[in-house]
Amino acid sequence: MKNIVLVVALLAFSFGNAQAFEGKGDQKFQVGANIQDYATGINVSFDHGLGENISVGVSSSYALGGADGIENLDFGDRFDLKARFNANLGNVINIDENFDFYPGLNLSLKNFGGHVGARYFFTEGFGVFTEANFPLAKYDNDDLVDIHNQFVLNIGMTFNL
Repeated sequence: MKNIVLVVALLAFSFGNAQAFEGKGDQKFQVGANIQDYATGINVSFDHGLGENISVGVSSSYALGGADGIENLDFGDRFDLKARFNANLGNVINIDENFDFYPGLNLSLKNFGGHVGARYFFTEGFGVFTEANFPLAKYDNDDLVDIHNQFVLNIGMTFNL
């Protein structure tokens, strides 16, 4: 009986290390595609855990090309930088310990907005993510093509650091 308890405890401990969000001190790096109406680009983000279910970070995107009129835009029109706050709810909804669901808010150079994302880790260090971003309050902008003030879908790879 003692051997069975020991084996179960060791298995539980070994599976417990592959959690998607571990809380305070947890760090995630994500890189992927930024898909929107006017352009397709790249997105990178970094999140740092402050508590059991709270993380803060930064996200940046750069629009590469896409719709008519976008080829004449300068770097400032194509680039966006965001400070972000996430509520990591993977352990609250308890679907799978490798799954993290995170709604949040972000403040960028272009707008104030929200995002809803999900991560799934295949191993302790590598997984995939998808994230939907949407503006809540747009800044005044005189650009003909307003790239970053629309619904945006990010999809790509995520890494534990």
